[in-house]
Amino acid sequence: MSHFANQKILPAAKNVKQLEKMLLSNYEYVVLLDTHIGQLQSLVSLATKHKKKVLLHADMIQGLRSDEHAAQFLCQTIKPAGLISTRTPVVKEAKKKSLIAIQRLFLLDSHALETSYRLLDTFKPDYIEVLPGIMPHVIHEVAIKTNIPLLAGGLIRTREEVKLALDAGAIAVTTSDPDIWDTTLKK
Repeated sequence: MSHFANQKILPAAKNVKQLEKMLLSNYEYVVLLDTHIGQLQSLVSLATKHKKKVLLHADMIQGLRSDEHAAQFLCQTIKPAGLISTRTPVVKEAKKKSLIAIQRLFLLDSHALETSYRLLDTFKPDYIEVLPGIMPHVIHEVAIKTNIPLLAGGLIRTREEVKLALDAGAIAVTTSDPDIWDTTLKK
């Protein structure tokens, strides 16, 4: 069962202004992208007070190295709902600490795709985020081959591209485009 069963869009905030907009939305889960280590606790606390569950992109926190030690700090001190990372040790630590563990994969070419399959044969995160998310045929292949719930993100700019990603097998789409957040795909 997906954590995001009723949420097809996972809005991703690139700044505090976008986070404030998300706090007023109907979305339960939100993604926090670029932030500074000094802002983390207050931003996650603010989101939590607004009944939002934060998925924190561990690789994009300024002032914090993205490794298993940082993941331990994030899990124990910041306490987001989940972590997103391209770094497998970070995702493994999130899973070990019972947070939502999302492995971000950049599928730039066939070699990257095959490397990702080998990685996923050794470790099963809770979710995979595939970037770029505008490749429906690749999304479909990865969803079937891995049997791991898949999120699509990156370069999705239209409602039609959201629909194509979902139809291809993504359970949700991550996007920092506020125009897409406002679509009727929320629930």
